[in-house]
Amino acid sequence: MRMYDLIMKKRNGGELSREEIRFFITNYVNGTIPDYQVSALMMAIYFQKMTEAETYELTMAMAESGEMLDLSGIQGIKVDKHSTGGVGDKTSLALTPLVAACGIPVAKMSGRGLGHTGGTIDKLESFPGFSTALTIRQFEDNVNRIGIAIMGQTADLAPADKKLYALRDVTATVDNLSLIASSIMSKKLASGADAIVLDVKTGSGAFMKKEADAFALAEEMVKIGKSAGRKMKALITDMDQPLGSAVGNALEVKEAIHTLQGKGPKDFTELVYALGTEMLLLGGVAKNEQDAMDRLQGAVEDGSALKKLKEFVEAQGGDPRAVEDESLLPKASVAEEIPSPREGYVSSIVCDEVGICCLMLGGGRETKESPIDLSVGFELKKKVGDYVKKGEALAGIHSNDALKAKEATERFLKAYSFTDKKPENTKLIKGRI
Repeated sequence: MRMYDLIMKKRNGGELSREEIRFFITNYVNGTIPDYQVSALMMAIYFQKMTEAETYELTMAMAESGEMLDLSGIQGIKVDKHSTGGVGDKTSLALTPLVAACGIPVAKMSGRGLGHTGGTIDKLESFPGFSTALTIRQFEDNVNRIGIAIMGQTADLAPADKKLYALRDVTATVDNLSLIASSIMSKKLASGADAIVLDVKTGSGAFMKKEADAFALAEEMVKIGKSAGRKMKALITDMDQPLGSAVGNALEVKEAIHTLQGKGPKDFTELVYALGTEMLLLGGVAKNEQDAMDRLQGAVEDGSALKKLKEFVEAQGGDPRAVEDESLLPKASVAEEIPSPREGYVSSIVCDEVGICCLMLGGGRETKESPIDLSVGFELKKKVGDYVKKGEALAGIHSNDALKAKEATERFLKAYSFTDKKPENTKLIKGRI
């Protein structure tokens, strides 16, 4: 078998077999096939697309290119959750302790952020001393003992995906449905969960800008998961404006804590409960949607969700006092208000621009090696549909550098649009698959 023949076959619109896909993945990971030939194949796939069978076989080949976690030592049905990402998306911080308090074992692998804001691990490191550098044994023991553990992705988890994504990123072949779906699902399947709930974002702050594309991606990933024997559910959710009010690592941690106290923003609380409902149903803990919702609300009201967060933070080396004493979390040296330039209703917020503004303050990474400032970010006081007077606070900005704050504020204001007429409300949850 020759890589040249695979490239030509795909270039001409042919369907690659299981054996051909395994051949190129195996030999690319071990260094036998060079980048330039895989680049050519990725471009052929970009233009000719992949069949459902090809997409599944590519996903499984990437998942099995490294370590496949065996979580059979963890009691119960393990339900994982994955978000395609967005601005202010701190969902895992509130969702995982909440569902763990309801009896769903959470054994989750997460990554660091690159771009707008930090990833889940960066945000968790706002808790002094918190570490995700767990061994597999510690990981399993924590889940069995307290019901929850989150660790960083190991180097051996889907190594083919890491190599392929890096190559696609510099060859303009990222934006292909099959390649996106296989990239996400290869890591999820290798992580060992029995069931997976997907949160697929759509809008100006999402990877999938168009709603139809988000639905198509969700359908593709659900098919892959089911073919691999996993229970699957996907929600398509709005990311045309930041989720909740907080954008920035420690600020998002505070908002997650407030949500577990029953004081979170309406949209964020709605999403946490919606995803939590699906996780409880897939995990067999709840009889129906109403039962799931009652259990989730009960865990917030009786304080067991917040208690679970404390146990989780302490089990991974963090200071649990920070859950109740926010002064122990990273805090920026300057907090100021950003006044509205005019009166009217907020008609739209260019979501990814708000993320870039946070990046400008130091709250995200330009490269994987960039340091990150956990204390900076924005607290949105007004969102789409809200009425604001001229000079009234649109948001609060938290910064440690006056020049960066000035530049970020100027750009932040350009992300807001206003109208004299109240805009129609948009749905947070666009659909379920």
